[in-house]
Amino acid sequence: MHKKILIIGAVALGTKVATRCKRLNPNTEITMIDQGSFISYGGCGMPYYLSSEVEHIDELQKTSANVLRNPQFFINVKGVDHVKVRTKALEINRQEKYVLVENLDTKEQEKIPYDELVLGMGSTPILPKVNGVNLHNVTTIAGLEDAQAIRKHCEHGMNDLVIIGAGFSAIEIAVGLSEMWGINCTLIKRSPRMLPSLLSPTLSDMVKNDLSKANINIISEEEVLEFIGDEKGNVCEVVTSKHRIKADHVILAMGVKPNIELAEKAGLACHPKCGVIVNEYLQTSDPTIYAGGDLIALKNLITNQEMHLPMGSMANRQGRIIGTNVAGGNPVTGKETFAGAVGTWIMKLNLGTVSGTGLNEDQAKKAGFDAVSISMEQLDKAHFYPEKSMMSLEVVVDKKTRRILGMQGYCEDGMSLKARIDAMAVMFQYGKPTLHDLSNAEVSYSPPFASAMDIFNACGNVADNIVTGLAEFITPQEFEELFAKRENNNYIFLDARPGLEPKKLQEKYPNYFYATSLETFEKDFENVPHDRKIAIICNSGTRAYECQLKLKAKGIKAVNSSGGMQAMKKRGKEY
Repeated sequence: MHKKILIIGAVALGTKVATRCKRLNPNTEITMIDQGSFISYGGCGMPYYLSSEVEHIDELQKTSANVLRNPQFFINVKGVDHVKVRTKALEINRQEKYVLVENLDTKEQEKIPYDELVLGMGSTPILPKVNGVNLHNVTTIAGLEDAQAIRKHCEHGMNDLVIIGAGFSAIEIAVGLSEMWGINCTLIKRSPRMLPSLLSPTLSDMVKNDLSKANINIISEEEVLEFIGDEKGNVCEVVTSKHRIKADHVILAMGVKPNIELAEKAGLACHPKCGVIVNEYLQTSDPTIYAGGDLIALKNLITNQEMHLPMGSMANRQGRIIGTNVAGGNPVTGKETFAGAVGTWIMKLNLGTVSGTGLNEDQAKKAGFDAVSISMEQLDKAHFYPEKSMMSLEVVVDKKTRRILGMQGYCEDGMSLKARIDAMAVMFQYGKPTLHDLSNAEVSYSPPFASAMDIFNACGNVADNIVTGLAEFITPQEFEELFAKRENNNYIFLDARPGLEPKKLQEKYPNYFYATSLETFEKDFENVPHDRKIAIICNSGTRAYECQLKLKAKGIKAVNSSGGMQAMKKRGKEY
């Protein structure tokens, strides 16, 4: 008899399992079920469908050859034996090896037998426990059905949108609907920072400033108390702890939680927050049951702790591994393994792109590392090449071991940033890279693509200088605080940039700002009061560092604002 493979969930993981298994072992009998109407679609593309950058919703369901991935496609083209949509799994009977399912339209139930079972039920949106959450036009963004409803409202005249949450989907939707549809968008979030679990305060400020240029209103550190409806039952207002905000549509984007209820009921081992527990072969505590995608707890390769990482790319890679294993293994290498992940991500904003891999400083400290976050600004291409962008790059380092723990960045050229972050992600996956490894990593060079000393390597050099004690940097926020209290803290501020801008600041802030170009630093410094503490700034931090070394040689201590005026401007700060 043919081995029976039953797959619950047919969006990303499940369909990849089915097609990979059929390629390796066509004799398996595969059944896929999903409780939704749509299968095998690019869920991460929904914000771009909402913005109309993706014009038709079926484009999210098509192959690269423009073929619709519907149930008939998987049966006729991919050889999957049975595909059942609008079908919900109610119970897993591990002893008798069947799953009880129900057709959501007819309410008919049946028992589907399996030899091996694959769980790919994904995740569920987290909902606020407040009054009015069931009003009309209060929606999530969990599937294509939600996306269709929101897009329809845009086309029929949405004016004021409130998004609860400020994660990936929330930001992408706000940018798209504000830019493409001219909708007034408000983001409401609990944290004072943007993407606090991923970004430093500096990069968070850059993201916030980027979104402000799209006229997106951001409300931080507030709780949603209630949704108010009109006489027709449509949402019309959002009440927070401090505001009342007009809204004719509300999107709940507060994050997701893994759908572990079915697995827990079957007695499978689960992490209460991170999902179903699996081994390196992606088997659950029952070796005949596999799981992957948003459903599972992943090992973080940097902390060795469990985490939840809901990403379509992750689900696809895991689906191939599970498909290989349920097919009987790779014909050459046998069963395949999935070691874990480091958490690599990227997001298109309004003007630029933000991306990262590994841990930010807060996460690293929480995991027990003696961590420091070091940021810098440098052009992504050769300085003499006409087309270039200033890139912000930040590296997180364990001070004791010099081990790199994370890297995040922001740049107008998203592909340039992606190249650097992806290189770091690969280094994380296959080792424990140090600052020496980063400084000496071999990367490709040509002026249209990079500098001879690429920012990827330079970031390691800057961090090495700081960890070694050769330089002392302060964050842009710390520089701002020093400048704001300049009348009381006895600081002077040296501007090491060439040109007229430093002289203008010197005129604007006499006795505090001093124009001290690197080229004329020795001469200029004679006119600076020597009895006051010194903070230096330049365009990106490099020239200020050179001045800092000159002062150090004189026995004078000074601090340097990391990222210089470029970092200030990206955060929306001007002097």
